[in-house]
Amino acid sequence: MADPKAENAVRDAENSLGALRGRWEAARDYLTIDARRERHRELEVLAQDPDLWNDQDRARTVTTELGRLGADLESFDALGATLEDLAVLVDLCRETLAGGEGDWSLVTELVESTQELDRRLNELETQSLLSGPYDENDAIVDVHAGAGGTDAQDWAEMMVRMYSRWAERRGFSVEIDEVTEGQEAGILSATFIVKGRYAYGWLSAERGVHRLVRMSPFDSQARRQTSFASLEVTPLLDEDAEVDIDEKDLRVDTYRSSGAGGQHVNKTDSAIRITHLPTGIVVSCQNERSQHQNRARAMQILAAKLAERARLERQAELDALSGTRSDNSWGSQIRSYVQAPYQLVKDLRTDTETGNVDAVLDGDLDDFMEAELRRQRAAHSTR
Repeated sequence: MADPKAENAVRDAENSLGALRGRWEAARDYLTIDARRERHRELEVLAQDPDLWNDQDRARTVTTELGRLGADLESFDALGATLEDLAVLVDLCRETLAGGEGDWSLVTELVESTQELDRRLNELETQSLLSGPYDENDAIVDVHAGAGGTDAQDWAEMMVRMYSRWAERRGFSVEIDEVTEGQEAGILSATFIVKGRYAYGWLSAERGVHRLVRMSPFDSQARRQTSFASLEVTPLLDEDAEVDIDEKDLRVDTYRSSGAGGQHVNKTDSAIRITHLPTGIVVSCQNERSQHQNRARAMQILAAKLAERARLERQAELDALSGTRSDNSWGSQIRSYVQAPYQLVKDLRTDTETGNVDAVLDGDLDDFMEAELRRQRAAHSTR
């Protein structure tokens, strides 16, 4: 006689698979899989053209897009194959149960595989949130200490660590380009680049003012202190992106790199600060080995920021790329991180929250990012 618990488990898994198949079919539409397959075929033809590499920039663009499309289609097709395999496994489980064998190992495999498929589909659905024109780009991230004195400068440094750890979790790389140290502790500001597919799309959800509440380690009476730091995010453009910058509009200053030492600090007068006089945009770089390299990286960052400014001017009603800049102080935060008198991280835009503050400060930010991306898409769809 078949085990009723096993029969129920198989029935539940079969129902779950029906729902998962519906989600997979829906993903075919909103991820425009058919159009992507057609584009992939076109790129394959282009990639086989022996004249393609006469223009290396174009060849690099074609092969990059081809690789990314191929990976996306392979991932989607793998989910479909898994659905078919699990349908066969359901039938096999039913056969063994009908024969009175009650093979729990097959049932366990079915249940666990269905749960894993659900997780993989969640990842696929999240990818649909990252469909902006620059979401796949690397990201230029600027952190600035706000109100709160030394505590705010320490908080700014903590934020750089938090986002660096988040990037590591996703397999992204982080390059520190410039750090301005605080007077007593922490940093006044930092610029770093997060490199990885969808780095900008994910980090764009974090743009804004972040508030920390804790017992101050810099207060002799250990009183509770509230401090602020802001995060700005810009998509990094390709080095060959066309942004016209007139050298006459630039003021270029060199200075000695600052910092506590280590691989990101260069102790010669090779650090570069470039001010774009018409807009007042200032960029710095001190991470590279030579003044020439620092200047090239600073110019790339400046080009990206000027391109973003131009986009915002063309579409002032949409803040998708830069967002509305708020005062780096009371009443303008997007998220609060409270360590005293209780433990809570709460996003004020989405009401997403957790009591595990340490995990968040260690880079566990995906739930907050995904909730904000979903909020943004919902808000955009109602316009």
